Amino acid sequence: MITEIIIAGFGGQGVLSMGKILAYSGLMDDKEVTWMPSYGPEQRGGTANVTVILSDERISSPVLDKYDIVVALNQQSLDKFAPKVKPGGVLIYDNNGIHTRPDRTDIKIYPIDAMGATLELGNSKAYNMVVMGTLLEAMEYKLPMENVVKGLKKSLPERHHHLIPLNEQAIEKGRTLIH
Repeated sequence: MITEIIIAGFGGQGVLSMGKILAYSGLMDDKEVTWMPSYGPEQRGGTANVTVILSDERISSPVLDKYDIVVALNQQSLDKFAPKVKPGGVLIYDNNGIHTRPDRTDIKIYPIDAMGATLELGNSKAYNMVVMGTLLEAMEYKLPMENVVKGLKKSLPERHHHLIPLNEQAIEKGRTLIH
């Protein structure tokens, strides 16, 4: 088993955090993992992406040209990475702010309303966990939820651990968006 993923969007959307939580979750499940962030100096508002590879075997390189799963949270990311989904792969994108929709027929495409789901939860900081839930549901390899929670605890500063139940709720909400 090997799953090659890229999550891309603007800085401030929680892209790098999603990747880190995913990587920690894979480690907790005894997988080989790479986590490779890429972002501009702007922090918030600039582009950001993170590549995560989860595998049963050693990973030769964290640098990828094609992905099993692409998660795009803005138009620029969708334009750049949608063509890089492997045939038979998965493309997830938040349809808010998307003007040009992908039209590939050789992949599974899941347009989601992550922002709407986040507003239903009543906390805008849960946006990335809604997206994370969708990603976890779309993955062929199913990470155990207890490992995702461990990944959350490892990634979040202790002063934010009181938000873990909200994050779990957001993940569960996100899982329902592709059905």
